[in-house]
Amino acid sequence: MKKIFNNYGFLFGIALVIVIIDQWTKWLVRTHLALGEIWAPWPWLLPYARIVHWSNTGAAFGMFQQSGDIFRLLAILVSLAIIYYFPRVPKSEWPLRLAMGLQLGGAVGNLIDRLLQGQVTDFISVMNFAVFNVADACISIGVVVLLIGVWINERQAQKKVPEPELADPESPAGQIEAPFSPPNGVHPRPAPSSEEKRSG
Repeated sequence: MKKIFNNYGFLFGIALVIVIIDQWTKWLVRTHLALGEIWAPWPWLLPYARIVHWSNTGAAFGMFQQSGDIFRLLAILVSLAIIYYFPRVPKSEWPLRLAMGLQLGGAVGNLIDRLLQGQVTDFISVMNFAVFNVADACISIGVVVLLIGVWINERQAQKKVPEPELADPESPAGQIEAPFSPPNGVHPRPAPSSEEKRSG
């Protein structure tokens, strides 16, 4: 049990918090707003953001409508893959671990909707962007965190690469021998050739 907690405590903890918030907010929307109804706490907020009860049978942000069965299977496969690979990620790779927790929570949150409701409840509408929910947002944030983690790792790897060291001028390998210069400007006579030796 302790081993399971050490391996999956962080992953399941992040995912559970996301699923609870996601399902609670969707329940509030389904309970208090009719399908298509719009609500905003302040009228001035309506042109920029609002809560709208919307249903989605496709992927995140309303893409690929009427493909619910495919995305049920895809969510299950993604969730199983995350659970399988998570223990193999070192604890020092916290951005990747956090990203996997966010993505697992988002995948499970929308999977619950598909299994129980037959469709996903979306309700967050910002400007002209597609309507989404907490699970969709967590999946997208997980991708951003993953990319930031990869960038940080690359930066750290570059810093660890040793720079080429300059030769130490005081070490034998770093000393450059000066050309021979005889004292008093006297240049030595070159050694006699074999013919000069015979004639001499």
